[in-house]
Amino acid sequence: MSLRRREFLAALGGALVPFTAHAQEAGRVYRLGIVIPASRESIAGFFDELRMAGFIEGQNLAATGFYSVPSDNNAEEITAVVKAAPDAILGGPETYARRLREATQTIPLDCMSEDLVGEGFAASLAKPGGNITGVSLLTPELDGKRQEILIEAVPGVKRIAGLAYSAITKQKHLDELRELARTQGVELSIFSFANADEIGPALDAAKTAGNEAINFLANPLQVVRRDVILDAMSRIRLPAIYQWPETADLGGLIGYGPIFDQVYRQRARQIAKIFRGATAAEVPVEQPANFALTINLKTAKAIGRTIPEGLLLRADKVIE
Repeated sequence: MSLRRREFLAALGGALVPFTAHAQEAGRVYRLGIVIPASRESIAGFFDELRMAGFIEGQNLAATGFYSVPSDNNAEEITAVVKAAPDAILGGPETYARRLREATQTIPLDCMSEDLVGEGFAASLAKPGGNITGVSLLTPELDGKRQEILIEAVPGVKRIAGLAYSAITKQKHLDELRELARTQGVELSIFSFANADEIGPALDAAKTAGNEAINFLANPLQVVRRDVILDAMSRIRLPAIYQWPETADLGGLIGYGPIFDQVYRQRARQIAKIFRGATAAEVPVEQPANFALTINLKTAKAIGRTIPEGLLLRADKVIE
């Protein structure tokens, strides 16, 4: 076990009280457990939103946990967070949410996943019913929308590749995307990866097979291993679309979907409700409130592509 991990586990093993619901109290320190595949820096808006709600680290908020890449080796982290018995846990995506639910049915869990209802974590958006609430990212609909945008961005394209994270992507979803592409005269081929090390080879295989563009289907590695993805894309020089608009800011060609910072601010407001006494069963599952289309013309130029004017006019942000 690494020194850093030992330090995390030691911090989590302190004297924390089990969750009980009550209103925000002067002098009380609220405990938040964290198990997410994102860096602390990338969720600065989450802590800012909590601060505006009156929960401030170093004063009445103690947040401890793990920021790590999805893998089969998160059991230790999840066990440590649950044993610490925080007032709430910030978790997700699906693989994390399942392990967290197996570990506790009492601590409120706020999870961000592709479809919390469809994945069986919540009975409905309005009334989750159990100890899980959070944000559903509308992945089935948005992957299809991104595919349509990509086809429009590459006039005359006949073959595109869908890059799928095998741990979460359902076969039914892939079949629906293939059918959607077929109705537009495009052949969709699926290339799967199980971890970040397989992303580069999957992209190489997609290009070798003659695909002309890449749709990165929604998955948490688009945040935590964005560097690997963008490095590989700069090598194969194909047009691609990504789950988060911010990816285009960082060098991707096109990003369409919810705004990452705003989604985490939504989650902070849900956590604040739980801290003030609501149960997870009472806090409705939310969907992203805002979506954005960002196009990076610097990247388009670098890979020798021209983006149609009509698509540029619809973009919320164009990087020139």
